[in-house]
Formats: sequence, C-alpha cells, structure tokens
Amino acid sequence: MDTPDQVLPPLQSEDDVPVPEPEEDVDELVEYLPRSVVGAACTATAGTHQRQVERLLKLRVDGRQSTADCQAIRAFQVREKIKPANGYAGPVTWARAELLAARKALDPGRRCPVKKYAVACVDLDRQLMWVRKDKKITFPVVNIRSGRPGYATRTGWHSVYWRHKDHWSSIYNTPMPFSQFFSGGQAFHAVYGQIATPTGSRGCVNLGYGNARKLWDVLRQGDRVYIWGKRPGG
Repeated sequence: MDTPDQVLPPLQSEDDVPVPEPEEDVDELVEYLPRSVVGAACTATAGTHQRQVERLLKLRVDGRQSTADCQAIRAFQVREKIKPANGYAGPVTWARAELLAARKALDPGRRCPVKKYAVACVDLDRQLMWVRKDKKITFPVVNIRSGRPGYATRTGWHSVYWRHKDHWSSIYNTPMPFSQFFSGGQAFHAVYGQIATPTGSRGCVNLGYGNARKLWDVLRQGDRVYIWGKRPGG
C-alpha cells in the first residue's frame, strides 16, 4: 500500500487499468465565490487574494476593495475569460495573474538553481512550476496546487524516483494520472477540475490534466526537483 512517507514505489494490484480521462473542459477558468458575492455584478467585498491581485494588476495595495479595484479586476477577468467576471479577487483570478506575470519574469528572485541537468522548479509562494536545463526552459511555467496546512509539500532537493502513468491512490481512493513521485508519497500528478482552489492538496503538486500529460513527456526517473517557499494561507 502507498503511504504518505514511503521511500519505495507504491505497490500496485495486478489489475492495473488506465485511469479515466476528463469528460469536460477542465481548462475553463471558473472563479471560486463565497455565497455572499454570488450573482453580484461587481462586488464591494475584498476577495480572498485581494492584496496579491492588487499587486499584480498594479493597483493600490491595501487589501480593501474599492470601486476602481473592482472595475480593474473585472476588466482583467473579462480579458482572461474568467467566469463570472464580477471583480472578486479569488484564487483563480490570482493564479491567472501570477502566471501571466511569470511569463514575463519567470524567476526574478533567482530562487531555482540553474544546473547542467534538468531541474523541475516548484515555487510554492506563487504556486507555479517549470522545468529548465541549463539556460533552456524545457517545460514552460504553469499553475500548480501544493499541500494544505497539515499536508505541506516538502521543500528542498528531491529526485523523481518512480513514475506511474495510471496511478490510483490506495490512501485516498482517487485517480492520480501521470504520477511522478519525488518525495515519499508526494508526486506531480493531474487532477480533474480547477487547480486554483481555496484549499490545497494533501502534499502532492497538482497540475491540470493537460499540463500533467505534457510534464510526463519531459521528466524522467532520476531528474531533480527543487521546491521552495510556502503556499499562501498554508
């Protein structure tokens, strides 16, 4: 059985079958909304990621939702096809803004070491990851979801020690497509649905289904993983 702190590959049953592919468009950006703002055309309520979104959209960073803030955030949501576009600075809006900023300045703090070999860089502060080998980016930056409080994704250096394309977790009884384990029971793997949610994973680095499929073709067993930072709110 696989366990959260294992050092050996999880045991698999003899009836190893492919996990299901998503049945709907999992790339659609749908913002998480508390009940208090559902249906509002432009809410006056500060979002869960108000300060982060204000910073990324170059608004006044005070954590308070003004009319101007709401209009600017709503315009960003319309432009990026985030639904509903009501000005609420939630996790999906923050994740999208963070991703767009990283495409312009990938690693401004130079946190991920540049090596001659491939390194999967995981930034928990911004909830992003990419892969680089020397000066070449071999897997472009994407949004991820890391561990929630009590299930923190382990930081520091790791190695991809086992891969299973059609993995099914015996701990949580859930599919983990394109699993690439790097630290005990923690792995890169696909999830069905939104990556940017109020709560995190149980330690794994979650990716959207399409991104996890592409990462599967980039990483190999033995490739190095470097993780730093802390999930906001976690």
